[in-house]
Amino acid sequence: MKLIDLSQPLFDGAPNCPAHPPVKSEIIADHPKTGWRVELLTLASHTGSHVDTPYHKLADGPNLDQIPLERWTGLAFIADLRDSKPDRPLDATILAERLRGRALADCIVLLATGWGRKRAKTDEWLHHPPYVSADGAKWLVDQKIRGVGIDHYSIAGLRDDINPVTHTILLGANIWIVEELSFPDEVFALPQPFEFMCLPINLRGHTGAFCRPVAIVR
Repeated sequence: MKLIDLSQPLFDGAPNCPAHPPVKSEIIADHPKTGWRVELLTLASHTGSHVDTPYHKLADGPNLDQIPLERWTGLAFIADLRDSKPDRPLDATILAERLRGRALADCIVLLATGWGRKRAKTDEWLHHPPYVSADGAKWLVDQKIRGVGIDHYSIAGLRDDINPVTHTILLGANIWIVEELSFPDEVFALPQPFEFMCLPINLRGHTGAFCRPVAIVR
């Protein structure tokens, strides 16, 4: 078995959602003085590669404790959207075109926009990514998918008129979201669907958590 890493690294000062605190990784003990090295992390739970549960947007939605681990695994299809320009709406038309002929029910859809490779503290990456529009989210719900992922910190960016709507549509249908993915070239050569896993760490009662997303090749 081989695992293809689809995660983004976390480190001190890593690019992240500007609505969240800056990422800090501070060394609080080191070998010369204590014989141990320990880091203190300061960051929001929705930072780097992470999952969103329905509770993230919906007060009565299930949190991490209420979603079985098995739910975070499954067969996945990639929608190759690497031709995306800044501010491109990923609507029903483009998603249907890029996923034509796929049997998506109970599967995971991974949106590869190319923005994972642009990850940096630039205006383009922070404020002008491609995003899933409301009708794109509705189309995904109609396909009865299990989960959806994207290679940016938010599936709908920071647009106040779109972001909450897209999240509400997806999470309201109990479709989980994994954000801040990375897509190495080799993943595009995999036969589809392929096995995918993004197990969140065990944060009790939380709305989301860091995860290590991988494609599994057997």
